[in-house]
Amino acid sequence: MTPLVSPTWLAAHLDDSNLVVLDATLPPVGVSPTPDTHSRYLALHIPDAVFFDIEALSDHTTSLPHMLPKPKAFAAAMSALGVSDTANIIVYEQVGVFSAPRARWMLRTLGAQNVSLLDGGLQAWLDAGLPTQSGLVQRAPAVFNARLDETAVKNYADVQKLLSAHQQVLDARSAARFDGTAPEPRPGLSSGHMPGSISTPFTELVAEGSLKSPEVLRELFDTKHVDLSRPITTTCGSGVTAAVVALALELAGATDISLYDGSWAEYASQPNSEIVNSLQ
Repeated sequence: MTPLVSPTWLAAHLDDSNLVVLDATLPPVGVSPTPDTHSRYLALHIPDAVFFDIEALSDHTTSLPHMLPKPKAFAAAMSALGVSDTANIIVYEQVGVFSAPRARWMLRTLGAQNVSLLDGGLQAWLDAGLPTQSGLVQRAPAVFNARLDETAVKNYADVQKLLSAHQQVLDARSAARFDGTAPEPRPGLSSGHMPGSISTPFTELVAEGSLKSPEVLRELFDTKHVDLSRPITTTCGSGVTAAVVALALELAGATDISLYDGSWAEYASQPNSEIVNSLQ
């Protein structure tokens, strides 16, 4: 399947027996009061969509936020949701582009074969005048054969090596957090950036609730001197918006893309990490 599908395409395939639709809306960090995205799902969602709770599905054996779960745990969770690894999976979110790419990355990294993002999300679906429903959706249990794609994930040691080798690392956080002029939303973490990393705020990659066109994305990466033919690792605050940058890179034509799962939450908490900021 293609990385993106349109509301028109999804509407035409909604009754396909192998199709699964997932609402993967995660509340943004630092917003108060915290939006209750599950209640919003219950109130309004695409017909037969299941709620993919990124927070609940993450690894809770670590103090780091939103870490990729172990394959066995993920397989059990997906089976309970009625999602098989061979299903045609469409993920979306309620507003904008923030967390659905993370859900897509999780699914693909842990063995799902066909996962696409609904271009424009729920808002585009509503704007097209397409039907919705409310209430909880429960699917029959399915078999999800989870297997980790180790090439898609980087850990702290990997990133240290990448930085030492001057490899391409793209940071999805805001420019102010990257520069060290704005605080991190998580207490106790210094802002700033990894030496040699490239500021690529995920908000620069989206417009009107959708990712920008491949042509525009290629131009944007070119202005940042990103070589799409070479390996690229993405990072952010906790591994969520790094997946937005990873998807944008995929749309732009990059093929060797990985994501630093611990991201800044891990990197900035390590005593041996070198942190660069404009206040130095």
